[in-house]
Amino acid sequence: MTTRDKYLFIRILEACNADCFMCDFALSRDEYRFSVEEFDRMLPEAREMGVRYVRFTGGEPLMHRDVVELVETGTRHGMKMSIITNGQLLSRMIDRLAAAGLAQVIVSIDGGTAEEHDLYRRLPMAFDNGLAGLRRARELGLVTRVNTVVGPHNYTQLPRLQQTLTAAGVQQWELSALKLERSIVYPDPQDVIDTCEPIYLADPHSALVPLGKRFYGDTPQERERYFTESVTPRASRPLCHVVDDVIYLDAKGGKGFACSCISHAERVPGVGLRDGRNWNLGIPKFREHMDEFRERGPLVCNGCSTTAAGYSDDVARLGDVPAWHY
Repeated sequence: MTTRDKYLFIRILEACNADCFMCDFALSRDEYRFSVEEFDRMLPEAREMGVRYVRFTGGEPLMHRDVVELVETGTRHGMKMSIITNGQLLSRMIDRLAAAGLAQVIVSIDGGTAEEHDLYRRLPMAFDNGLAGLRRARELGLVTRVNTVVGPHNYTQLPRLQQTLTAAGVQQWELSALKLERSIVYPDPQDVIDTCEPIYLADPHSALVPLGKRFYGDTPQERERYFTESVTPRASRPLCHVVDDVIYLDAKGGKGFACSCISHAERVPGVGLRDGRNWNLGIPKFREHMDEFRERGPLVCNGCSTTAAGYSDDVARLGDVPAWHY
């Protein structure tokens, strides 16, 4: 049993104002909203289980009318609160979120320029508002991070994006491979490596260097599997250590998953953790689910994120990882 602080991810809604081509929630108008009362009831058990970090996902969390109160509630229970957002609403909300206790903000940015990024996300002003919100968040003392989905459409823009994020003072960056229900084909895999290796090998004192593994893999075997089978780099064998430190909740569905990546895999049904109005996070069936993916994840997972894979390997190598490195 790990003594490391755990991360609790909660999908607080499915509605979204963006029209991202890679996302199942594009332009969703789903009406479900995770309630403040439900969150408040859940947190004592979560804290008892070792959770100290809570990250809200969506959909677009900033469309939740009670998101500030949700952040306040988590902070009151001693949680370090984080939000993943497309950034379009961030600049107008960041001061209130910071006052509520938000500790980290993560903005999705995929393009090297506003024109390119807003086209991919099909959301006007997402790039400019997201960067403005990140700059303000940094001024307010929050940890700032950008998540970038990388594919054949945008990998050539990453050097420029690295310069932009470095200049903006962003502190963390995740590059994760595009995942679709089909193979991802790069006309010239070597060009991907030649373009992106300098990003990973940059001096971290003068440039923002991505977290975790390379999105195309660190080893020849990982790269071969990625470019020929579209299988992203996994946690290295023998065990996935992410499942010891992460709980992902699909609040609408009442289900839990052993990490934030397998929640998007259709073949993984998750485990029912909600009984009426209450959540039971520590039930034996969920522990069995965690045990399964601890053992089998490095063999079967096809959609791991670079940060998750890197986190697991760091735990195996070092025994611990810095805060916010998942």
